[in-house]
This record gives sequence, C-alpha cells and structure tokens, in this order.
Amino acid sequence: MSKEVIIEELNTLLRGTYMGIRSFEHYIQKAEENELKKVFQSMQQEVKLNAQKLAVRIQNLGGVPADGEGFSGSIHSFMHKAMHPDDTKEMIEDALKSLDHYGVHYSEELVRGDLDSESRQLAEDVIDTSRRQIEQLKQLLH
Repeated sequence: MSKEVIIEELNTLLRGTYMGIRSFEHYIQKAEENELKKVFQSMQQEVKLNAQKLAVRIQNLGGVPADGEGFSGSIHSFMHKAMHPDDTKEMIEDALKSLDHYGVHYSEELVRGDLDSESRQLAEDVIDTSRRQIEQLKQLLH
C-alpha cells in the first residue's frame, strides 16, 4: 500500500467528517430546544476533534489534508439544508439516518481498503464516534 493511497482514503474520510460538521451546524441552527441544541453542539465538537486527528495523521504521512467537504459534499450539504426537517423528532431521525449511512456504513467501506494499522485504528475511532452518537440519539427518541 502506498502512502498516496492511504492519504487519499484518509482525505475521503476527512471530507465526510467535514460534511458531518456542517450537518450538525444545520441541526444546531434549527433546534429550538436548548437541551437538543447542546447535544448537537457536543456531537459537533467530537466530530471536529476527529477531523483534527485525521488532518494530523495525513500531515504526518506527508500529505495535505482536505480543507472542506469537497464538491459532492457541498452539493449534499446544500440539499440537506434545503430539505432539513424542523420538527424535533424528525430532526433526530434525520441525524440518525445520516450518521448511520455516512458515519458508519460508508466509512466502514472506505476503511476496508488499503490503510496502515495506525490509520486503520484512527478510522475505526472515527466510526466508533458515529456509533456512540447514534446510540445517544436513539436514547433521545425514547
């Protein structure tokens, strides 16, 4: 496995992480309940920390970290903001769906590729953050 491949895979994960940060920003803006807003803010901070760790790893491999969500991520973000639910329950369900699809399943497919052990562990940590957040949001629904 070449460093260039590892860097590109980590950058793909990083761009997805930026999408998550942007999605949480939309939820925070729309949330009317202060407690829900605080939950989303806390989750966003976790995702920002993951982005920072990914960027450092990419730099340590000699690469240049992505600085945003990329073109397809911007399109997704625009569509997400336009179709964003206002209802609290629907907002939580939307966040759950996004975390499950992008934060877990898409990321899991990505890390099945060519990653060295340190990068794979970092990617797994990022995915585990999404899993924990999914469980936290499920608790809010019940």
